[in-house]
Amino acid sequence: MQTLILFAHGARDPRWAAPFQRLQAILQTRLPAVNVGLAFLEFMTPDLPGLVEEAVAKGSREVRVVPVFLGQGGHVLRDLPLLLEQLRSAHPDLQLSVAQAVGEDADVLNAIADYCVGDLGR
Repeated sequence: MQTLILFAHGARDPRWAAPFQRLQAILQTRLPAVNVGLAFLEFMTPDLPGLVEEAVAKGSREVRVVPVFLGQGGHVLRDLPLLLEQLRSAHPDLQLSVAQAVGEDADVLNAIADYCVGDLGR
């Protein structure tokens, strides 16, 4: 079983998570054979270690983490690697990989630019 985990910052206001939950639902529809989860760094649950533990308990042997951050700031460059190191130590047989922050991808930036350009004509 494969698991894809969207990893977001989190916020005190639960409404903040709505776009990430919609993204999770879209991905789950597109990838029905993959367990798609959403984890948060702080303020919200589940956190990344908890969601990985849950995935492993359900039989996942491969977990891909996708940071849904616009840039490679301190959380992605410092906090996430520490969490991944802890998870690798706790689950040495787990194939655990991480993507770059979504905002570092040219296609994502172009999609945002297209949205901004299109918004000017409204």
